[in-house]
Amino acid sequence: MDVYEAVKSRRAVRGFKNEPVSREVLERVLSAAAWSPSGSNIQPWNTYVLTGAPLAELKTCAVERVAHGDAWDERQYEMYPQVLKSPYGERRSAFGKERYSALGIAREDWEARQRAAIANWNCFGAPAALFCYIDRDLGRPQWADVGMYLQSVMLLLRAEGLHSCAQMAWSQVRETVAEVLSPPDGLILFCGMSIGYEDLSTSSARTGRAPLHETVTFVGG
Repeated sequence: MDVYEAVKSRRAVRGFKNEPVSREVLERVLSAAAWSPSGSNIQPWNTYVLTGAPLAELKTCAVERVAHGDAWDERQYEMYPQVLKSPYGERRSAFGKERYSALGIAREDWEARQRAAIANWNCFGAPAALFCYIDRDLGRPQWADVGMYLQSVMLLLRAEGLHSCAQMAWSQVRETVAEVLSPPDGLILFCGMSIGYEDLSTSSARTGRAPLHETVTFVGG
């Protein structure tokens, strides 16, 4: 798979087979992703990979917590501004519409929307998950480095025939995650990532992208 195909075929998959992902493959992907760029080679990512019984335990605890309506953990970073100005707000709204339409869920069907949301904490059935932390003392450039690292991971997973879904939603139950992972003090959970082989029987709509002229300006000859 060449780079263009990996980039264009990567998407947030929300339905995975229960087919195991070998540790050898995960180690190969993460070893290569370590070469992602970072300012002054700080390498600010702190990654935990869960499979098997530990992942099953976390899924159970997280799903039960959310299903019981427990309060979210206090945010350690702002996922989105309270007001998303144009065109970002419209893009987010369009995503929500496409996502729930693909699932056959009406806008007013709040119960069905809740069931769909809870699938996040079951990793959409994925047999492997990654949790990425960053030190709370680092700044915005280092958060950008973490983003580049995660993109590298997702593209390398495509090269292995795997799919993924990056999920900031895990930060909302970070204390439940910490009970399983026991990360050092001072680390902030940025996101989780479900990893596995796509279940093609599950609806997984591909969201669109803005035309090039809306996001890119060419200057020069």
